[in-house]
Amino acid sequence: MALFNRKASPRSAGPADASPPTKRPICLALQGGGAHGAFQWGVLDRLLEADCLDIRAVTAASAGAMNAAALVSGLATGGAEGARAALDKLWRETNQSGGKNVFGDSAAWSSAMTPNWLKDTPMWRSVETLAGTMSPYEFNPFNLNPLKRVLGAAIDFEAVRASDVRLFVAATAVRHAKARIFTTAEITDQVLLASACLPHLFQAVEIEGEPYWDGGYLANPPLWPLFYADTPDDVLLMTLNPFERAETPKAAGEIVDRLNEIAFSAPLVAELRAVAFVQELIEENQLKASAKGRYRHILMHAIEADGWLGDLSLGSKFNTEWTFLNDLKTRGRAAADEWLDACFADVGLRSSVDLQARFG
Repeated sequence: MALFNRKASPRSAGPADASPPTKRPICLALQGGGAHGAFQWGVLDRLLEADCLDIRAVTAASAGAMNAAALVSGLATGGAEGARAALDKLWRETNQSGGKNVFGDSAAWSSAMTPNWLKDTPMWRSVETLAGTMSPYEFNPFNLNPLKRVLGAAIDFEAVRASDVRLFVAATAVRHAKARIFTTAEITDQVLLASACLPHLFQAVEIEGEPYWDGGYLANPPLWPLFYADTPDDVLLMTLNPFERAETPKAAGEIVDRLNEIAFSAPLVAELRAVAFVQELIEENQLKASAKGRYRHILMHAIEADGWLGDLSLGSKFNTEWTFLNDLKTRGRAAADEWLDACFADVGLRSSVDLQARFG
């Protein structure tokens, strides 16, 4: 069973239930997940092709932030088709990054192309252990990061900063253990590098004197900026980490993989629990919702990784081979088609997922 149950029944009818416009205002929330971000590429490509959503805000972390910046850049310069082209450019540049993996795969311990039988041998595990003792300040003293070239080639940052689409990108402040949310006017390549910085693979990215690591540690993606900004009430969440696995992991590598999935989903689960709690209080008239106030009736929707990416391992998040990226894109387009058929009609009217069934 996936995290999100389909909403069984609509909330009480009222003035807000009037028929919404054909092109419906919405916020997007994009989770990070390395090369699995190509799944979001497919989802976004299909939604942009359908041209039925008016994207007014995007909140994101890590690879989701890369997709968000490309999306906003493309929308600013060429509308829906410009956004599709910008996302295509991003993932082509990711694949063509000079043979180096932009998500930090060292090939010493996490290559997605390594045969499973080899990964299970004591020799391979000893190599993993040895590699894990090395810091990126040791094995990459010149702080080379191929993602910087990819971002420069694929994203028009001036267009992003000038856009009227609200953009929120999370990074983790290392010294203060706090999530920092960078907003539209602050977005640079350094912000995206910080949001995607895995500390065991890359040196911390310093911005204004503060070192930052991957935003997914504390906000993956951050939802709370949408609650206090002048943005649509509808939020479409796109996850990349499966919440559920059919089997209990037993091999050492499988255990580490599952722990990583859980750790990077924990901040999102905490926020969704809070959203479910507030929504329940509003529906029971214990809190008063206000479009301009502190509490809002958020309408949640989701296109989740479960069922689409559940067959993939953590190692595949480092795989930028073109056939694999296109397979993820195809999966994403299919997931978007399913959502458009089943849930698009709910946008502007009611949540299409039941958070209270899980968190209420």
